This record gives sequence, C-alpha cells and structure tokens, in this order.
Amino acid sequence: MLRYILLTVLASLVLAERPEPRYMEDAAEGRVVGGSVAAANSWPWQISLQYRSGSSYYHTCGGSLVKRGWVMTAAHCVDSSRTWRVVLGEHTLYTNEGREQTIAVSQVYIHPGWNSNNVAAGYDIALVRLASEATLNSYVQLAALPSSGEVLPHNNPCYITGWGRTSTGGSLSSQLKQAYLPVVGHSTCSSSGWWGSTVKNTMVCAGGGSDSGCNGDSGGPLNCQVSGRYVVHGVTSFVSSLGCNTLQKPTVFTRVSAYLSWMEGIMG
Repeated sequence: MLRYILLTVLASLVLAERPEPRYMEDAAEGRVVGGSVAAANSWPWQISLQYRSGSSYYHTCGGSLVKRGWVMTAAHCVDSSRTWRVVLGEHTLYTNEGREQTIAVSQVYIHPGWNSNNVAAGYDIALVRLASEATLNSYVQLAALPSSGEVLPHNNPCYITGWGRTSTGGSLSSQLKQAYLPVVGHSTCSSSGWWGSTVKNTMVCAGGGSDSGCNGDSGGPLNCQVSGRYVVHGVTSFVSSLGCNTLQKPTVFTRVSAYLSWMEGIMG
C-alpha cells in the first residue's frame, strides 16, 4: 500500500519510509516546489481558504472560484469542523494590497463518497458556499471548467498554483507561486514503478520531476492549456510521503470532469 500526503497545513506530519500517498495539508508549517512566483492576480480564480484559530485566520488550502458564490476545493481540506473564510484576489498572504475580497463561508458540501481513511478511493472534492457573492473584476474571475468526462492527453501543458511549501519540510510561500506540471497519462501514472493502483481514473497526475505541489497547495487548481485558454482540470489532492517532488510520483489531482454532475446538483 502506497503512502501519500494530502497537501494542506493543519496537522503535524511524519515522513514514512515507503512512498504512500499523503495529504498535502498535514504540516505544522506550511508552496509549490520549484516553479516561480506568479504575476500578481494572473490566476484570478485562485483563492486562499483560511481557518480561524483564536482571534486570527490562517491559510490551509487553495481553491477555485467556480461561481460568484461558490468555491471548489478538496474534501480533505474541509472535513473538520472549523470556522472558515475565503480570500479572493489574494497574492501576498496576510498583506492587504487593496485587491482582496474576504468572504465568510456559510456552508460546506463534501462529496458523499469521500472517506478520509481511504484517500486512494478518490472523491477528494468539496464545494464551499460563500456567505455573499464575489465581485468579479480584473483581480477576481471565475474558473473555466472542462466538459463532462474530458480527459487530457499525456504531456498536456498545465500549471499548479498555490502558497504551499517551497520544498519538502520547507516553509509557506508568502506570495502565490506557479509551477509547470505537464499531465502524466493515466496508463503511465497507474503503472508499476509510478503510482500503480493507488491512482484511479477519476484522478489526474501531473509532474513527476523536480517541480510539484506540496503542503499548503491542497484544494487549489491544476490550470491546463486547452484551446488557447486555461481550464481547471484538477483539484490538488496528494503527493508521495517520500517527498513532494519524488521521481515518478507525480502530484495527484481530483479530475474535475468526473464530478461535474455532482457539482451542478449542489450548486443548481
């Protein structure tokens, strides 16, 4: 059984000896490994999901604005009882740059198939209803979503974005980062020596080299180039416990196109 890391930043983590999947939020400190700092607000659907502890809020996951009142994120980001808020138009965490919109979360909808004890089963997706609708402008925009069932080909160009760790065991990035992660086709990613049977056909693999997602990136988008525009094809889910950018253990994402009917049923 492979071990994995779910990429959020709430709890402490212990690296395992075998490459099992791991939640990317399981870190006491909590950016994209490799890559570069993104141009401010160049991914205007990217949000910071934050939880309250005491009198302060802390970044734990990413997400994508899919409707003015709705955010898509990973189930494992929101499967605990906390007070949440979403920050849109964010670039530098905890610095007011005048473009941010901070909106409370009124309700969380976790996919009914999600089981935190069986991450490899999939269903790592959730919808967050905002207490008020976002104002769309040049800094805050809706994500484009794929068509139902759409599967991208091997090596399709994509970028992961997030404020997660800059290296395995590293610290959070204060500024939004991006890293180029081409798609790894399912037949390759599910083969022996890669992720094997841990990866299901409702998931997308991307990367597998020096760049990857890491703790703090969970729930954020895999932004893929399709017909001249960026489409959010994945929700960041897990990496290998051997390290965020372990060779032939690409970052694994929930495949958005497999869950569109569920999303439409929730959002109406």
